[in-house]
Amino acid sequence: MNYKLRRLKNGLRVLTVPMRSLESATVIVWVKTGSRFEEKKINGISHFLEHMVFKGSKKRPSAKATSEVVDSIGGEFNAATSKDWTNFYIKARAGNLDTAFDVLSDMVVNPLLKSDEIEREKGTIVQEIAMYEDTPMTKIGDVFEELVFSGNPLSWDVSGDEKSVRTIVRNDFLRYRDIHYHTGSMLVTVAGGVIEKEALGLAEKYFSSLSPFKGESFKSREFQDVQTKPRLKIKTKKAEQAHLILGFMTEGRNYGGRFPQGVLSAIFGPGMSSRLFIEVRERRGLAYSVRPSLERYDETGYFGTYAGVDLKKVDEAIKVTLDQFYGLVAGKYPVKSAEIKKAKEFIKGHVALSLEDTNAVAGFFGEQELFLPQVLTPEEIFKKIDAVTIDDVMTEAKKLFVPSKLNLAIIGPFKDSEKFSKIIT
Repeated sequence: MNYKLRRLKNGLRVLTVPMRSLESATVIVWVKTGSRFEEKKINGISHFLEHMVFKGSKKRPSAKATSEVVDSIGGEFNAATSKDWTNFYIKARAGNLDTAFDVLSDMVVNPLLKSDEIEREKGTIVQEIAMYEDTPMTKIGDVFEELVFSGNPLSWDVSGDEKSVRTIVRNDFLRYRDIHYHTGSMLVTVAGGVIEKEALGLAEKYFSSLSPFKGESFKSREFQDVQTKPRLKIKTKKAEQAHLILGFMTEGRNYGGRFPQGVLSAIFGPGMSSRLFIEVRERRGLAYSVRPSLERYDETGYFGTYAGVDLKKVDEAIKVTLDQFYGLVAGKYPVKSAEIKKAKEFIKGHVALSLEDTNAVAGFFGEQELFLPQVLTPEEIFKKIDAVTIDDVMTEAKKLFVPSKLNLAIIGPFKDSEKFSKIIT
């Protein structure tokens, strides 16, 4: 799978991934900004702005007018906000690429940001925040990052809170857009049944009005990991199940050991024959869902394991999971050649399956171009995965699974933290 990266006259990057056998195409506009690039008093503005671009633009002054055009071509459109990127996309039949560019550029470049719409949308976002508060399986990730990134903007909620959302006004959006929505921090990715020349022509046609940034850029405060002992955070909430994340801090996106770490993670899960699935769910029945994952930002990251656990079995679930981590390092549960081979094929298979969708392809290449010094194709990534050895995996395991670097976040009806502190210290 090949890609082409070009710059328009105004400096905007356009990354194209032709997949000529497909009838669909996805256009994504990326902005290298998110909640970690905000001021605390307007925390949530990146996500709020994501909502507002759908409320009307220069050519189509209402949400209805915009959605009618997308519906008329049978397309789908949406947006997402993270801690360090925001994106907006339209997926449609490749023959309707011109319309997709037209609508998407108008939304992102020329939003009306009407004051009455802003006030109305505040209620919607406050309800969205409340919805996530009532969804522990989702909320536990925020609680964990509040713990491990405490004191840094990475600990802030992407959606903000009710107080910060209620204070945001139109001038805040205008100032925020001036700082972040310019050619230096934006990227357009196009994947699917497209021709590069056509995609570049449409990008020039619809995004040429964007300008380079001429002011002083906003620099997010870099996170410094100073952890020297295990940390615990409990969010007390009445619930029928405990939701927890056990995690260890690691390096950022461009870390050289990220491929061995990926294989290590696959050994533990989420496959149904993985170590944690077998030990925690199948043999002991401690959890329905147990899965590890790697989360990375520019300068930092973490290996975290989520579990949804019976309230009476939380202690055992934590102990069993930690035994698997520390036992691998100690040689109690050594990594076998067959196991590492299976983990590699699991990763490659999941990557390959995910890239059957044009949206996923545009995202795969887009996020790399935003944050990494080099964009790797799936084939290049597969080669790096294949090159991982057992020694590489063990090296990363010994660096990761250090008791003094352990973090535990829990949501559940717990008030006494002492028993959990004893388990992790």
